[in-house]
Amino acid sequence: MMTSEQTGTIARRRLCVHCKRANSTCICGWVRPLSSRVEVIIVQHPLEANHAKGSAGLLQMSLRSSVLLQGELLDAAGLQRIFDPRRQPVLLYPSAGLNHLDASANLLALPPNQLRLIVLDATWRKSRKMLHLNPSLQSLPRMSLLDPAPSRYVIRKAHQPHQRSTLEATCAALLQLGEAAAPLHALLDAFDGFVAQQASFRPPR
Repeated sequence: MMTSEQTGTIARRRLCVHCKRANSTCICGWVRPLSSRVEVIIVQHPLEANHAKGSAGLLQMSLRSSVLLQGELLDAAGLQRIFDPRRQPVLLYPSAGLNHLDASANLLALPPNQLRLIVLDATWRKSRKMLHLNPSLQSLPRMSLLDPAPSRYVIRKAHQPHQRSTLEATCAALLQLGEAAAPLHALLDAFDGFVAQQASFRPPR
């Protein structure tokens, strides 16, 4: 016969069928379903896939027009998805002095329903490696965030003041591209709850 402690351990290990997290850490309560005219493709580094503090899962569950591709090196199917000619892909990433932002200025004037925003879900160091390994991503026109709001992502350390979580950066980019503000702000408010939930799991100091 199992002890109450063993029963509790098994209960905690049961996974939510929706977010695939343990029931005790389920994030479904923070999902805010919304639609955007801009299509979003999240390219996730494999090390982020099971990171409890990662925000890409909440973003992908909330944003109906999003797709999550996983891999440090994109396969043929992933590249075909990104370069589907029905929309213009734009990479959300600093220009690094290569004039990418200027090159994409005219593209960003396209109607939102003609754009596909590519977002890398990785640490900055890993995202640079992903770009190095995927020359096709390097070739994309880029956009940068303009005066983004202060980060709410207090549970992971940012190495530079401009760094934001994947969810925050994507919401800011969609606002720049003309998406409705109210649903995105509702998602950001829910993100605060997600962050607080994750912070509550920290052991007391």
